[in-house]
Amino acid sequence: MRPVVRGDVPLDKHGNPKRFKRYQNARRDLLDRLGGYCSYCEMKLDASLAVEHVQPKKQYPALELSWANLLLGCSNCNSTKSDTDVKLADYLWPDVDHTFCAFVYGEDGVVRSNPSLAPDLAEKANAMITLVGLDKTPHTSKSSDRRWQARIEVWSIAERAKERLQRNDNEDFREQVVETAVGHAYWSIWMTVFADDADMRNRLIRALPGTATDCFDEQGQPLPRDGGQL
Repeated sequence: MRPVVRGDVPLDKHGNPKRFKRYQNARRDLLDRLGGYCSYCEMKLDASLAVEHVQPKKQYPALELSWANLLLGCSNCNSTKSDTDVKLADYLWPDVDHTFCAFVYGEDGVVRSNPSLAPDLAEKANAMITLVGLDKTPHTSKSSDRRWQARIEVWSIAERAKERLQRNDNEDFREQVVETAVGHAYWSIWMTVFADDADMRNRLIRALPGTATDCFDEQGQPLPRDGGQL
């Protein structure tokens, strides 16, 4: 799960912090800050990408218009998460924690908690997987949820891109791989497939708006996130 930076409340044309009359009005600013990707499953979407409340407005009405409580979510993550009464400390969050370290992505399309996590953090990583349904497969969910299949397809695309890069390693092809990754989404899969290529990992870290660049060193390797649980 890509660690992201939402940033401070955006400013209006007069330089004052925006006050949204409806939470949906924050969508444009969130897209500018984070790109057109689900903050949880990393799917790329356009019109159907919605403003998502970290803590649901049903249980926390005072946070309905709070910029700090807003992310972007696809219909699958949103519907699975629904109105679950979220206690922030019970999960690992992409805007607070280094979530790339929390989850493991494989060619089988399954998202798992990182086996190297301490037991308490593993519990929180697994809670997030369940919260947004990252463990769903065609055997456990409705046919309209294709996230599992999409991860398998993107893994295959990333592997082929890596093989071609090894045969044609030049600047133009590296830029093309990044463009392909941006277009097909699922950033964590590309970061995993190119785990042994520091240059490609750094390109991928810089490619999407809102990626928490301070979570990685010069070699594209993870660093602890300031203020996060991980």
